[in-house]
Amino acid sequence: MFTGIVEEIGIVKSLTHLKNLSAIEIKAKKILKGTKLGDSIAIDGVCLTVIDIARDVFSFDLMKETLSATTLGSVKKDSKVNLERALRANGRFDGHFVTGHVDQVSAIKKIIAKKNLIELQIGLTKGLAKYFVPKGSVCVDGVSLTVGEVAKDYFSVYLIPFTKKVTTLGHKKVGDKVNVETDVLAKYILNS
Repeated sequence: MFTGIVEEIGIVKSLTHLKNLSAIEIKAKKILKGTKLGDSIAIDGVCLTVIDIARDVFSFDLMKETLSATTLGSVKKDSKVNLERALRANGRFDGHFVTGHVDQVSAIKKIIAKKNLIELQIGLTKGLAKYFVPKGSVCVDGVSLTVGEVAKDYFSVYLIPFTKKVTTLGHKKVGDKVNVETDVLAKYILNS
């Protein structure tokens, strides 16, 4: 379980494709402190298990399903990714409940930049639309955000200058793909 509060931007050092499996190495600083083998880390909102740690790089295995169902299948060497360690039961809880299980990969349809504000309009499929409400929660590339407008084929989120600075979202362009995880509480309520 995560909160969608990004702790650090990591750098992809390598992505190696093997038979039925891929391996990714990510360079980080802050997030490695206290991390051990078997820990869960959200990488751009995708929950992965640490399988190796070497100085300032940690490694993860990726199944084919993870590569095809998330944006991690398209990362390259030196790509920047949002990182968050799993939530501790005895810590503060900011953001919202995030599982690290991506519901949809969506394209950014439009970016509206204003002074001290960026609005991202992100594609929305009919099947997921029922989980979106204005002022509800959504996780985009591992970042907990408040839903703005909900239209027929997109939803909008807003980035304050701090979010732009400490996550990768401020560097996205129209057409870029992002991982979207809808609010887990909305899923349970609507499916109960």
